Amino acid sequence: MDTPEPAPAQHDLGGNPRFRCTPVEPDDDAPPDDFGKRVDALRAVLREKGLLTTDEQRLNIESLPEAEYFGLTYYEKWLRAIAAVMLAKGAASWEELQ
Repeated sequence: MDTPEPAPAQHDLGGNPRFRCTPVEPDDDAPPDDFGKRVDALRAVLREKGLLTTDEQRLNIESLPEAEYFGLTYYEKWLRAIAAVMLAKGAASWEELQ
């Protein structure tokens, strides 16, 4: 019995001409802004407390709807993923995250 292939997630875009990338300049020397630093600090604390794993964060980023995925900044995607994990685990309520 053939099992249907799952629909590709946002990160599975290889070969799709709609999403061909153009070269970008590396910005490894540019530090994150204040928002990015706060999101990264939150992620580090939650990971240290065992409330968030890299795999959970990555899965939730890759599960964002296409419009959100391409419309959010790098750290906005992180924050959406962190919120989704906290809600799923019952570690925070929607009201607390507002």
